[in-house]
Amino acid sequence: MQDRRSFLKTSVFAASALAVPRTSGQTTSLETVRPPRLAPGDTIGIVSPAGITWDPDRLAIFEESLAAMSFRTVVGEHAMDRWGYLAGSDEHRASEINAMFADPGVKGVFALAGGWGTARLLPHIDYDLARQNPKVVLGFSDITSILIALYAKSGLVTFHGPTGNSTWNQFTAGYVRRVLMDAEAVSFANPVAAGDTLTVTENRIHTIRGGRARGVLVGGNLTVLTSIVGSEFLPEWEGCILFLEDVDEDIYRVDRMLTQLKLAGILAQLSGVVFGRCSDCDPGSGYGSFTLKEILDHHFGPLGVPAFYGSMIGHIRDKFTIPVGVEAEVDADDGTIQLLAPAVA
Repeated sequence: MQDRRSFLKTSVFAASALAVPRTSGQTTSLETVRPPRLAPGDTIGIVSPAGITWDPDRLAIFEESLAAMSFRTVVGEHAMDRWGYLAGSDEHRASEINAMFADPGVKGVFALAGGWGTARLLPHIDYDLARQNPKVVLGFSDITSILIALYAKSGLVTFHGPTGNSTWNQFTAGYVRRVLMDAEAVSFANPVAAGDTLTVTENRIHTIRGGRARGVLVGGNLTVLTSIVGSEFLPEWEGCILFLEDVDEDIYRVDRMLTQLKLAGILAQLSGVVFGRCSDCDPGSGYGSFTLKEILDHHFGPLGVPAFYGSMIGHIRDKFTIPVGVEAEVDADDGTIQLLAPAVA
């Protein structure tokens, strides 16, 4: 690991922690900023914007995985802190992100873990700094809030993909490389392999409403997204393609959150919907419960736009790296997402 932690000292944290955010910006008033592509030898800053990581082996495995991809790493001074269920105080967690953007030697900012707590940082992120120093920001789950806020407040394209707690296997790392290093306009399609069965039984696509649609990709974790509805940290939704994922949610809670998006006027503005995976979201044994697919049909079918379920997005072993803020075309019959331009410069 490259030792550059001297930059990330408490004095820097204190100076940048409570930066005043942009108040004028929604995405329509900001030019989209694509961060520079990552290259072998680049330094990745590892931060913990949300929950604690109690096992130091998780950090070690993350650094070793990034080293296997030819990256260097610098770990935030407070990345392994604990403050209740959070990875350090709000001030330390926010200032660590600001410091990574301010450090010219750091080319990417990757999250060590999700959990909860990232939304608490949104008022303290320096969005002007992020816009002036664009870098690849990667994570998922609770990291959704900062991915969307950075796009909404600075125009920066961000990336919904693996954290340090994810499995960095060939599939997942391969999409990180293709999207963030090779600058491919990737076509995301689920792997199709029947294996020993007579037909494909895994990674199947459920088409809610067929057809193709184009729009800017925006989304992430459903629970986290709905928790910041009504705030200044969301983009304008007109013509966007919403992608979602979640984990371990009761069906009625998924129904409730999608209802919130509907009542907030978000769903009616979309040009398309991709629901990745809702892991462990089964109906259970409750009498009369809807299934997840029924609830998705209820909410997305009447929109009259292409929509499908099952893309490799979410709390799963093999996952795509999906950009927030890049135009794409979705094909709900085939279950594909085609980027119309590279997500990095």
